[in-house]
Amino acid sequence: MLRTNRYPAHDFGLLIIRVGIGIMFMLHGYPKLAGGPAAWAEVGGVMAKVGLNFAPAFWGFLAALAEFGGGALLALGLLWRLAVPALLFTMIMATVMHLSSGDGFNGYAHALESTLLFAGLLLVGPGRYSLDEKLFGGRRW
Repeated sequence: MLRTNRYPAHDFGLLIIRVGIGIMFMLHGYPKLAGGPAAWAEVGGVMAKVGLNFAPAFWGFLAALAEFGGGALLALGLLWRLAVPALLFTMIMATVMHLSSGDGFNGYAHALESTLLFAGLLLVGPGRYSLDEKLFGGRRW
């Protein structure tokens, strides 16, 4: 059974979301990535909240790379099944950090909203106007 989308601008809408959110995450991730090992260790310290008390700089570097590199891949619609789970996991951990720190709603809302956004994007895919579509023809790589 061939499924068609009843919304003709569906793929264009995904393009707007991908590019806008991707650029925003690049802007959030760049200072963390450029901050070096001290900044990475601070960001990666959140992993202790889930029992991973080793190598905070490593975890922080991965989080910064997920935000910056994942944001770039998101904007391009490239390597979707790598980029979106990395962003999703990073935002889950950010939500955990804010909640466990006792931050109020305004403290954790952005991270939680981003978590929900990436969970949804993981399910719908990058859309027709993506490099994954152009390079891989919509096939899962």
